[in-house]
Amino acid sequence: MLTNKGTESDIVLIGAGIMSATLGLLLKELNSNATIEIFERLDSAANESSDAMNNAGTGHAAFCELNYTPEKNGVIDTTKALDICEQFEESRQFWSYLVKKNIIQSPKSFVNSVPHMSFVWGDKNIDFLKKRHQALKNQPLFSNMLYSEDKATIQNWAPLIMQNRNENDKVAATYMDLGTDVNFGELTRKMINHQVNQNGVNVTFDTEVYDLKKTTDGKWNVYVKNIKTGEKRVVKTKFVFIGAGGASILLLKKSGIPEGNSYGGFPVSGQWLVCEDENLAAQHFAKVYGLASVGAPPMSVPHLDTRFVNGKKSLLFGPYAGFSTKFLKTGSYWDLFSSISTGNIGTMVGAGLDNMALTKYLISEVLASPDKKMASLKEYFPNANPKDWRLEIAGQRVQTMKRNSEGKPELAFGTEVVSAADGSLAVLLGASPGASTTVTIMLKLIEKCFVNDFKSAEWQAKFKEMIPSFGLKLNDHPELLKELRAETSKTLELKY
Repeated sequence: MLTNKGTESDIVLIGAGIMSATLGLLLKELNSNATIEIFERLDSAANESSDAMNNAGTGHAAFCELNYTPEKNGVIDTTKALDICEQFEESRQFWSYLVKKNIIQSPKSFVNSVPHMSFVWGDKNIDFLKKRHQALKNQPLFSNMLYSEDKATIQNWAPLIMQNRNENDKVAATYMDLGTDVNFGELTRKMINHQVNQNGVNVTFDTEVYDLKKTTDGKWNVYVKNIKTGEKRVVKTKFVFIGAGGASILLLKKSGIPEGNSYGGFPVSGQWLVCEDENLAAQHFAKVYGLASVGAPPMSVPHLDTRFVNGKKSLLFGPYAGFSTKFLKTGSYWDLFSSISTGNIGTMVGAGLDNMALTKYLISEVLASPDKKMASLKEYFPNANPKDWRLEIAGQRVQTMKRNSEGKPELAFGTEVVSAADGSLAVLLGASPGASTTVTIMLKLIEKCFVNDFKSAEWQAKFKEMIPSFGLKLNDHPELLKELRAETSKTLELKY
């Protein structure tokens, strides 16, 4: 039975992860009178994709992620790396703004300086990394990047990866001291906690959105249920954002917007090896990324990371990909089957047939023994001892399947926003780089869904206040880049 049928709100945000937390803060800063409802099915914020152990926390800036610089006909394409780096700079500026305004406190609790490295071995991979460095080093965003094939230098950068390595192995690495480790779970909770205390914002936990319908006046009825009591109610709103992690695809289908008809999702689960030995953690201070296996999704690029979680330094290696029909760690095994419809089954089958390498890769990962997992770690840390590492379940990701501009089914890597033609509803799909580029993603969403307000002088001025480089490419303005990096480093208490 429905209660409180008359409840209305300007904005409804579904999911209390980094996406909704960022969008809610942005919209409230832009319009202090806006009323916002945030619904989360779990008992606290950031317990799914944004949680520290569900998210790599790299602070993706494209400094070390080799899949962002593909080689095409012998030429390194830097387009995606430059774009992602620009986006991460916007995130840094927005977080700095929040700290300056005392909206969030204690920046070291969610962001810390940790160098970013790329590490490869073998002639072919070394040649690729060298060409990548040559392509990036003259770009202002990457001008700090160092390259070396000298084993002593690499050992100085990251001692563990060189200990007991075969002296005949050829290796190479790049090094960026501007890298960061970000605890997106802690950052999200700080954002949500601030909004809980704002007038006009209600954050409701243990509450699931089970349906949503467009009304004749162009608004949305959002149907919610308290998981603990079973009480149901409906909230009427002018705008809905679905930021429910992997489950977003299910709510996209329920919305019925034609823009989402052909979209499907393929779940990819993951695991980490975690080491909390203080002695080992003290010997490694970097995020070291390698090359993905053939057929592996971008989110499965292997990396050996320094992590700061709840003030404690640890090491993390992975991810090891896997398969589950759940769209969330706390989801249902029926999620994948529930997402299939007449509108998307052709897309899903077509994309699956075109990506058999991914299927084979996932099967091999699911069947991988503990010894095989350790063998993968030893490629990056030859002296690794199984006794020092424990297995941790990582976050659930849903790989987006869609039709491209030519109508052909494909897997869409990265993060994507699907929105209704009238801008009344938007849905976030996809995965990495996700959290690291949330601010830019939400700015683009606001531009698309709040068209008139976005163009107004008042909102444009506020955007510039929150993100000083708004509307500019920092790579084209090296002096401004230098100034803003210095300013945000100081505010966020980073080394560089």
